[in-house]
Amino acid sequence: MPDAAFLLAALPAAMLVGLSKGGLPIVGMLGVPVLALVVSPVQAAGLLLPIFVVSDWFGLWAYRREFSTRNIVILVPGAIVGIALGWATAARVPEDWVTLLVGLIGLAFVADRALKAGREIPPRPADVPRGLFWGMIAGFTSFVSHSGAPPYQMYALPQRMPKMVYAGTSTIFFTIVNAVKLLPYWALGQLSLANLEAVAILIPAAIAATFAGVRLTRVMPERLFYRLVLSALAIVSIKLVVDAGRALWAA
Repeated sequence: MPDAAFLLAALPAAMLVGLSKGGLPIVGMLGVPVLALVVSPVQAAGLLLPIFVVSDWFGLWAYRREFSTRNIVILVPGAIVGIALGWATAARVPEDWVTLLVGLIGLAFVADRALKAGREIPPRPADVPRGLFWGMIAGFTSFVSHSGAPPYQMYALPQRMPKMVYAGTSTIFFTIVNAVKLLPYWALGQLSLANLEAVAILIPAAIAATFAGVRLTRVMPERLFYRLVLSALAIVSIKLVVDAGRALWAA
């Protein structure tokens, strides 16, 4: 059995993952740092990967009727191409530079939204060229550095979908992305069957948190929801830039 110190960090980390899969993206990024308080960051990421995958499927069930079919059909082929590119170049692509680029893309989008605050901007409809491009970038960056959300939001946020449709589309898209990543991750030796006992203990907490996240998303005012999404993008992007900057400076 895992010890008490591990559980005190691991249970909240699993619940943060579940909440994010329920539609609250601002908390998902905290899972690995919280668990890294008691294990190494690499171990934390590996331990939480099965939690992400299982939570994905419960999120998929929760949002099975609330998503944009057109966006999924456009984004997924691009994401699969991006994952394949990540797999093919896994030994050559510098992860820190990819992380830095993703963070800068997210910050540029947030800055653009801030400059346009107060102006009436019409929603941008889903379109194939942009969707394929950003889907490919999201798949690639998700594979290389687990940071597919900022490129995805570059495409999805300007559409201003109803909050539940946005949350469902995001959940279903990343469920597919994470499922497709499993085979190349296994082929590259990045999946481990270690710590299955700990994973089994954490999964119920993550599942419960997933449905709590769905409930919170339903009752949250739409304007507040999108403010949280944009805030999450800003926080994640800053963290990516800082983490990449530290790694590149140390190198």
